[in-house]
Amino acid sequence: MLSVLRVHLPSDIPIVGCELTPYVLLRRPDKTVTTDDVPEFAPLDGHFLRYRIQSDRKVAVCSVHPSEQATLQCLGCVKAKIPISKSYHCSPKCFSDAWQHHRVLHDRAASSVNENGNEEEEIFGRFNSTGSGVISASLTGSASSTSLTNGSTPLYPAAVTQRSGGETWFEVGRSKTYTPTTDDIGHVLKFECVVIDAETKLSLGHPHTILTSRVIPAPCPSPRHLIPVGGADMMAQLDSDGRISSPGTFTVLTYNILSDSYASSELYSYCPSWALSWPYRRQNLLREIIGYRADIVCLQEVQSDHFDDFFAPELDKHGYQALYKRKTNEVYSGNIHTIDGCATFFRRDRFSHVKKYEVEFNKAAQSLTEVAVQTTQKKAALNRLVKDNVALIVVLEAKFTNQGADNPGKRQLLCVANTHVNVQQELKDVKIWQVHTLLKGLEKIAASADIPMLVCGDFNAVPGSASHSLLAMGKVDPLHPDLVVDPLAILRPHSKLTHQLPLVSAYSAFLRGVGLGLEQQRRRMDPTTNEPSFTNCTRDFIGTLDYIFYTADSLTVESLLELLDEDSLRKDTALPSPEWSSDHVALLAEFRCVPRPRR
Repeated sequence: MLSVLRVHLPSDIPIVGCELTPYVLLRRPDKTVTTDDVPEFAPLDGHFLRYRIQSDRKVAVCSVHPSEQATLQCLGCVKAKIPISKSYHCSPKCFSDAWQHHRVLHDRAASSVNENGNEEEEIFGRFNSTGSGVISASLTGSASSTSLTNGSTPLYPAAVTQRSGGETWFEVGRSKTYTPTTDDIGHVLKFECVVIDAETKLSLGHPHTILTSRVIPAPCPSPRHLIPVGGADMMAQLDSDGRISSPGTFTVLTYNILSDSYASSELYSYCPSWALSWPYRRQNLLREIIGYRADIVCLQEVQSDHFDDFFAPELDKHGYQALYKRKTNEVYSGNIHTIDGCATFFRRDRFSHVKKYEVEFNKAAQSLTEVAVQTTQKKAALNRLVKDNVALIVVLEAKFTNQGADNPGKRQLLCVANTHVNVQQELKDVKIWQVHTLLKGLEKIAASADIPMLVCGDFNAVPGSASHSLLAMGKVDPLHPDLVVDPLAILRPHSKLTHQLPLVSAYSAFLRGVGLGLEQQRRRMDPTTNEPSFTNCTRDFIGTLDYIFYTADSLTVESLLELLDEDSLRKDTALPSPEWSSDHVALLAEFRCVPRPRR
């Protein structure tokens, strides 16, 4: 017979909008299985599992401190028909401290009903004068629903309830998963799981129950703004209401989202466990990415299973086509489905897919050792060079008109490279070699087509490093200290560490541009390197590793997404945090194609 051994949740703190899926350990006569082995609606050994989720929504909670139970209620909110959940407060001090914000609710309600008569005006007159004399009702003891709502319509229906030990529970779901809503804020959820006989439909044994902490709202980071760098006199806010850009321009986002396989509590012990869990982070990351409304999105550290099961289908709903390149697995020894890679998305209404190139640095290493390394050193060379890193290069065709182009009828192509370079700091030669290999591949594409280029990603190279110099300057100083580490002599002669692409870092435009809001952004830049002060912020490291490079002879920067500073991190000491779900910071630039100089 099938029986339930244990039920638990990935996080005991439920968050609004983040799906909760209980993990159930089951005993069969021959072995122990989990719910992953038992389809929700398909029987196993003549049995299946029935789920039920309930909420203690009868309890009123504070509108300011949702983890606290309410002790008083603003009667003005009730009379004004303001959402009743906003009327509850945990203490007189809480109500007093929140009054300046709270009175705005009354002012808005008063203006909307002002034409309906003096009775309403009189009610609100008592609230609009001062903060003193505010009408409230105390909620003491086990207040009844009538006293909680003061005669207004009860906040929750009493249809589906269960009384247990003096508590009242409301059923909110009957499936394996449940996604808390704003109605659940401040309330405890109860998950039940019981084995059901597939033939008789009768339960076998007692339900196994687990209680959560109180549901909390999803933390909301301060919105980041798009800052014009070409002399415009106003900032444009990026939000879900629409993509803000000028005609003929397009936006590009690059973001290392922090793979779940790397997001361990040992590495990020400062981040609350619930904020580090993948069910929470994936929703928070998705909200952030969708909110930027970028035309092209380059993501790194996207697990293979997360790309297939989450990011590709979710972004498809928002009009994005997806392309993916998984890392190779010659070094990686874990689950093949959780290996990460680079994902590039583009809006189908803005671009069409022309061609895709996949760069596997392992293959390039094999070719290099065949011709440039002595036979006795080949094994050692491969051990050093083979690191599973990849790059994804996509050629797109614009569907929008490029205003100002010298040939309006010409196809407007765009080449976008997305990469994640090796992370090991002691392997500076490998980093430089990977960057050089990618650039040489892009040079071949540039030689075959007159095409603007973007080179995006996590290069794991700080400004001023040899890899960064190669990208930004087109060459590396032969005396650069990074070149000292070259046991395989793959970087020699140093004169070959060059490329001919006119690449410029997009964020350097903050130091060159003119316009409102640039002074604050300049303070978040390193003037010695023309790069952001940081794009990666952990307890052990803070610095810039991520970049958007562009060919300056065919593209110009119109706007940049503002940078974060310590204040923007809301006093967090490092990333990830409840507000920002990666240890990296997203970068976004708005570009316009420009006619190439005539040669």
